Amino acid sequence: MTSTPRAILLMGPTASGKTGLALELARRYPLEIISVDSALVYRDMDIGTAKPGMAEMAACPHHLIDIIAPTEAYSAAQFNDDATRLIHEISARGNIPLLAGGTMLYFKALREGLSELPQADAMLRARLDQEAAELGWPAMHARLAELDPITAARLAPGDAQRIQRALEVIELSGQRLSSLHAQGRTDAAPFDMLPLALIPSERAWLHQRIALRFELMLQAGFLDEVNALRQKYPELTLTLPSMRCVGYRQAWEHLDGLYDSASFIDKGVAATRQLAKRQLTWLRAMDKIELDCMMPDLLTPACTAIDHWLTQNT
Repeated sequence: MTSTPRAILLMGPTASGKTGLALELARRYPLEIISVDSALVYRDMDIGTAKPGMAEMAACPHHLIDIIAPTEAYSAAQFNDDATRLIHEISARGNIPLLAGGTMLYFKALREGLSELPQADAMLRARLDQEAAELGWPAMHARLAELDPITAARLAPGDAQRIQRALEVIELSGQRLSSLHAQGRTDAAPFDMLPLALIPSERAWLHQRIALRFELMLQAGFLDEVNALRQKYPELTLTLPSMRCVGYRQAWEHLDGLYDSASFIDKGVAATRQLAKRQLTWLRAMDKIELDCMMPDLLTPACTAIDHWLTQNT
C-alpha cells in the first residue's frame, strides 16, 4: 500500500445523513470515525447537537467527541493538530480514518492548511463585545461588510463569533481576513484524501428533515438539556462559542421568556436552515465527489467511490 496516510472525508450539511452513512461504511471497511463538528466537541451537549448515541459510538471507534466543557473554546488550529495526529495513529493501526461532519472550516483547514493569523487579543475582544452589546451584531456585520466584503458575504449577520474574529484580525494586522486566507499556506495535511459530499438535489427535502429533526430533539428533552447546562455551568453565557451552536441560543432565550414556544421552534428551525445554507456555500467551492443524499441507496455509490480509490492506492 501507499506509504502516504489515507483518509476519507464525508462532508455535508446538517441533517443530510452523514452519521447514518458513516456507520454503514464502518460495517464494510476497517474505519475509525473522526468527528469534524465544532459542536460535538462539547460534553453534556448531546440532544441539540444530534450527537451519536452510545450504541452508535460502540459500533465503531469515534474521536473528537466530548473532549471539552461547554465553557471552553476549540479552534480550527486545534482541530488541525488533533485530526492530523489521529490520522497517523489510526493509519498505524491498519485502519482507515473517516472524517465525518459539517464544520467546513475544519475540512478546509485540514485540506489546505491554515493562514498565519494574529493571536486573539482579550482586551480587543472585550471592546468588540461591548460595542456589539450596544449596537447589535447585525450592525457589526455591516461594519465588516465595509472593511472586508468577501468575508462578510459568507457570514450571517448574527454569527457573532466569526464577525468578531474578522474585525479583530483587521484591527490587529491591518489586513482583511479574506486577504490573509488567500495567501499561501504551508501546512496542508500530507494525506491522500477521498472527499465525498452529501448534497440534496432539492433544498426543500433538506428543510423538511431539519424541521423533523428539531421536533424530535424537543421530544427527546432538548429544553431540559439546555436548562441542565445552565445549572451545571454557572459561568456559561450566550457569548461563549458553545452557546452559539444552532438551537442553543434560541432555547436559552426561550427559557428566559424572550418568546413563546412557537416562536422558539420557528427561530430554531430557521437558524438550522441558515447553517445548512452556509455549509452548502462552502461545499460549492470545494473539490469533492457529490452524492445526492436524497437517493434511497447512498451506500452503493459511496462504496463504489471508496473501492476505486483504494484500488488506485494499492
